[in-house]
Amino acid sequence: MVKLWRSLTGPWRGLPSRPRQVVPWAIVVGLLLVFPLVDKALRLQVLNDFTDVLVLVVLALGLNIVVGYAGLLDLGYAAFFAIGAYTTGILTWPAHHLEWNFWVVIWGAVIVAAFMGIVIGTPTLRLRGDYLAIVTLAFGEIVPTTIRNLGGVNLAIGPWQILDNANLTNGVQGLNPVGRPWIGNFEFSFDPTPWYFLILMIAALVIFANVRLQDSRLGRAWMALREDETAADCVGVNPVRTKLLAFALGASFSGFSGAFYAAKLQAIFPELFRFNLSVMILCMVILGGMGNIRGVVIGGLLIQLFDRVILTQTTLLARGVGQALNLAPLATIDLGLWRWFFFGLTIVVIMVIRPEGLFPSRASRRQLHAAEDVEKPASG
Repeated sequence: MVKLWRSLTGPWRGLPSRPRQVVPWAIVVGLLLVFPLVDKALRLQVLNDFTDVLVLVVLALGLNIVVGYAGLLDLGYAAFFAIGAYTTGILTWPAHHLEWNFWVVIWGAVIVAAFMGIVIGTPTLRLRGDYLAIVTLAFGEIVPTTIRNLGGVNLAIGPWQILDNANLTNGVQGLNPVGRPWIGNFEFSFDPTPWYFLILMIAALVIFANVRLQDSRLGRAWMALREDETAADCVGVNPVRTKLLAFALGASFSGFSGAFYAAKLQAIFPELFRFNLSVMILCMVILGGMGNIRGVVIGGLLIQLFDRVILTQTTLLARGVGQALNLAPLATIDLGLWRWFFFGLTIVVIMVIRPEGLFPSRASRRQLHAAEDVEKPASG
């Protein structure tokens, strides 16, 4: 933990320092800061949707540590998102008579999510490949099912009754309302602007942590395990402990997102954390380029742009054409129902045409094309 803390708080190595690197970042930051004003001036009314998109981008950045850096296929990442959200809900739901301060609860959600990452990782990270994927998939199904069945909990040790029909998660009905954040006398309400700046701060923190970890000793250990676990073990990298740190850190970022999402939505239900959410987050990482922070962010934005804008507008266009041509199937079509078909097709095409993703890191591009570069002289 000391080494991890030093890697995050040492000199800002890895951040852009040259003017040509700083200028694009400054432009992006400036645009993000003025975006609420533009949204209000032009009456776009997309600030709330963009805030939700940033929640998923933060999740993708957390999964990028597990999949992109450490090379561990996690198919149940939404479970940690659910753990963070329900930790916040349980500690702030009025029926529990707790109603803790959100700024304390959000760190509690991070700690609980990281702890659960360690719990699931300790017995399973000795597995590799498909076996690890199956276990994480099972964990992703276990958590929502457990949440649904914690509406009435009885716990007794011998003659002592510790819990008597305790309603922890309110079952399938979910927790409503969830506590909102306060700053002095200001309460976060339905105005999307404060929520936008809060998730922007969380995203900046997560990106900073990703950048620092990428070039740290721990980050290099993850990448060594990803390429060749046996060789990494031979040079002194502890595979289980290093993978465990990847799981814990990736889960902690999902705790941030879960706490924010629960407070913003004001109600959480088990159905919000199904397997398809894990698939969507994994698609963001793969599409953008595993291991590349910029690629993951852009990949997440592209998928959400397609899901929230292109599919909606294409549906309206198709319905208009169907009504003009008097074609009943086309006039009533809803392409939103086909989103998972399009996501799957996109991933298949990307894996065939550009397996390293749209914006891969230099290392990923070099490794994936190394075999092709070696074969070209031989074939010539």
